[in-house]
Amino acid sequence: MNNFYVTTAIPYVNAAPHLGHALELVQADVLARHARSRGRRVRFLTGTDDNALKNVTAAGLAGVEVRAFVDTNAARFAALREPLSLSFDDFIRTSADPRHTTGVARLWRECAAAGDFYRRTYQGLYCPGCEQFWAPAELAGGLCPEHLTAPEPVAEENWFFRLSRYSGRILELLESGRLRIEPAARRNEVLAFVRAGLTDFSVSRPAARAGGWGIPVPGDPDQVVYVWWDALTNYVTALGYGRDDPAYRQWWAGPGERTHVIGKGIVRFHAVYWPALLLSAGLPLPTSILVHDYLSADGAKLSKSAGNAVDPFALAARYGTDAVRWWLLREPARVGDTDFTVDRLVRRADVDLANGLGNLVNRTLALAWKHRAGRVPESVPTGALGAACDRLPELVDRALHDFDFRAATEALWAVVDEGNRFVEAERPWEPAAADRLDTVLGALIAACRLVAAELTPFLPDGAARLRDRLLTGDRVARPSPAFPRLGAGGPAEATRLSGPAGAPGTPAAR
Repeated sequence: MNNFYVTTAIPYVNAAPHLGHALELVQADVLARHARSRGRRVRFLTGTDDNALKNVTAAGLAGVEVRAFVDTNAARFAALREPLSLSFDDFIRTSADPRHTTGVARLWRECAAAGDFYRRTYQGLYCPGCEQFWAPAELAGGLCPEHLTAPEPVAEENWFFRLSRYSGRILELLESGRLRIEPAARRNEVLAFVRAGLTDFSVSRPAARAGGWGIPVPGDPDQVVYVWWDALTNYVTALGYGRDDPAYRQWWAGPGERTHVIGKGIVRFHAVYWPALLLSAGLPLPTSILVHDYLSADGAKLSKSAGNAVDPFALAARYGTDAVRWWLLREPARVGDTDFTVDRLVRRADVDLANGLGNLVNRTLALAWKHRAGRVPESVPTGALGAACDRLPELVDRALHDFDFRAATEALWAVVDEGNRFVEAERPWEPAAADRLDTVLGALIAACRLVAAELTPFLPDGAARLRDRLLTGDRVARPSPAFPRLGAGGPAEATRLSGPAGAPGTPAAR
């Protein structure tokens, strides 16, 4: 089980990325970096969903050819690597990657061979925002619960997948925990959905309606593969499924964990539809689906269509990668939406990073240089500080297994808080503490080095700066601030953090 394959959902590219996309990317990145730090073999995949009808619609509204429009916005998502310090190993684009087209066709043929497709005329209520049909009973006041708009009546002839055939097997997977969903509240929602009875669903669209954009249905060029079928397959097509690629055998068909990190609005696609497609084709299933809730602004979900998107490029350029990542990991609730403001980001960075960890490291190094010329014998923390240090790795492991970033960062900060209390209790700068100065400083440096190591998956840049100051053995570097204050005396509030998001080289990010 040493292999760890972790993926994000692939977003539509009808607009540039916003902070909600950054949340998912950073969460998946932490899981990938943490697994690597524990000696596991890791593959981290992200990418873009290029083949959605809403991308075609957005390109038309912008007066831009679809290919050029999709290419531009997909590049913006890929460009999040640097400002967010992401470590993904692969980035797939569903309209441009030859691996994807081949794999989609292969999976379609496998499901067809299982007898799971049939074609019929369908009438229903279709939401262009989430590209899915809704049953009237699922609508809140006649509105899509995800986009709060009235779905459009649509009648068309499509291919359907026999989802109802797999109700029992999917229920058993969920109830047994063989397909793990975290947190439990989301698992319970999926269980209720499955127990209410599964109905067959449409898996294609008329090619004419999509303007010819999308992947043709094998053997039926008048239809294109429905965007959700197309998008879900990226998790295996990126591994070369359908091409006899050893990466597929290693990361999907072999032993190990296969983990999807997704938003709550697409749980049924990943926890019900996707496993059913895999069961139909006789392929292995994911092992875990980790679900995050949404970010909001003034109580409204961040979204491109609502016009309240916060630009992660501008935010990182103004306040730094560490501050953005730290807020995304420290503040959002495990269950329930979380409101974002710049003030909250600044306050959290200043309290935790500048005043908490940064101050602890700086005062320790200052004492080491003032009294020991930067050379301090190594020592092991004891007492409350030692206990917090001993617990830290296990607490971080457990929290990340539970997909609880608040608990993981709280465990880190328990050590920081104990370190600052230890300094205040020992008062190593006073003459009376001279006989125990080496022991005190050694314990503090050991604790700070442990925090820097465990912090690395969360703040890779900030942790690297800490390691540069703390060094190894009995030597430490001279003190210098690792985390700047962002509040009073720090950078002013960004002038453009919402609205159309950009990327390096675009006006929104300058």
